[in-house]
Amino acid sequence: MRGDLLADPVEGLDEAFAAVDAFDGALVAGLLRPGAAQAAAVAGLAEAVAGTPLAARVAEAAERAAAGEGHFVALAAARGALLGSVHDALALRIDEAVGRPAPEEQPSPAAAGEKSSPAAAGPEHGANLLAAARSWLCDLARSGWRGIDHELVAGAAPVVSAMLPDPELRRRATLLDGFAAELAASCPGATLERVPVRRWADLWSRALLLTVPGSAGERSDGSVTGRLLPLGIDVQEHATAVQAQVHAVFEPADGGAPRLVRAGVSAPKPDTVVGAGLWQLLRPRMSLLGAVSEGRSMELDAMPVTAEGDLLWDDERARAGGPADPFATARVRLSAATAARVAPLDRHPVRIAVPVLLEGYAAHSEEGRLTFDLAGRLLAVDTDRMPAAGPLTPESVAASHACVGLLRWDAGEFLLQPLAVETTVRKKTVAVHAGAWAGGTTDKAGVRAEKAATDAVAVLRERAGRLLRK
Repeated sequence: MRGDLLADPVEGLDEAFAAVDAFDGALVAGLLRPGAAQAAAVAGLAEAVAGTPLAARVAEAAERAAAGEGHFVALAAARGALLGSVHDALALRIDEAVGRPAPEEQPSPAAAGEKSSPAAAGPEHGANLLAAARSWLCDLARSGWRGIDHELVAGAAPVVSAMLPDPELRRRATLLDGFAAELAASCPGATLERVPVRRWADLWSRALLLTVPGSAGERSDGSVTGRLLPLGIDVQEHATAVQAQVHAVFEPADGGAPRLVRAGVSAPKPDTVVGAGLWQLLRPRMSLLGAVSEGRSMELDAMPVTAEGDLLWDDERARAGGPADPFATARVRLSAATAARVAPLDRHPVRIAVPVLLEGYAAHSEEGRLTFDLAGRLLAVDTDRMPAAGPLTPESVAASHACVGLLRWDAGEFLLQPLAVETTVRKKTVAVHAGAWAGGTTDKAGVRAEKAATDAVAVLRERAGRLLRK
């Protein structure tokens, strides 16, 4: 890992973020009657994409917005293009720093046999619902985050209700529903002490682009056969849901180049189930979690996979393989593994999560901030992302000498999220994994947490049964 490349500035990054930040700031007060500062922010967005295929449309949209006329899809596209260019520049910098091959080329739609989704292709009811969603999102942009109220936010409800029954529109409906719920919890906007400017602009622009017919057309999935070598598990927890995403190297049976892939599983959860108890909700849904916990590979047979490298996990198409140490995999195969290209609408800095191996660093901790010294360059370690559902702790990371983790970008810098570390205990090298308890554990702390979760789930089921009997 070349720490100097991660520390060096990326050309054009500051300018792109400045244009996006100014536009996001304009959305706070709304674009119904834009003032001089807001008009300048919109014009700056158009200037930032001058010389691109978007230039003419965005320039026209900026002029109309300055006059109080809404034409926001082009503005959302310009914002997405800028953040997409930032994503690509950062991903390229990571590839250079770790010496990894460039992402594999995606086939054209015709070559891959891709088809637009039926909703995108245009049944009239689908097109009308997309237009209704777009209208609501444009109303949000006119009012601004400070101008939202319950009546305005409630306008999304009938659109979401009409979309949800259609599988082809459910992705958009879920996004709109979550966004509307977040806005409703913050109404009225005029009384907000702090507006989540970047987050709401991200949700707004993504939702608006997904209302364009064809934007969410799904590519037909392929399948892969070969050996899966897990690297680690990233756990993402919410009060009502939990997701575990396994990052791995896949070796095709035909001897092709190794690939970086992911396999995710999620489940709803009560807010009383936390820590190691989360695995009880996820474990029955994916045999891969047990393989990770046991340090084994898995043999896949025609496992469905998306063009973005996400395995659509099916336990019937997987069987346990031989021992597979994540650190051995990382040392031998990780640097040669190619990554799939990211889908256009997913090109955003927050989506960056690249598996890397670090060795030979010195760990430093100052004022509660842990960093790894890579030949004189400091890389921040994001210990807040490490789950309580495993034995990996900030103390074990600070005492480590090798780390498999996800390289991310946040708040203007690269961060490392540890998935597993090697440390020395009584003169022996010991590996500690964030997902070590995924398949079960004999660790005392893990056993206690699982028992507490079992008791909590039993109580909830008993109460639910009592209510149903009434």
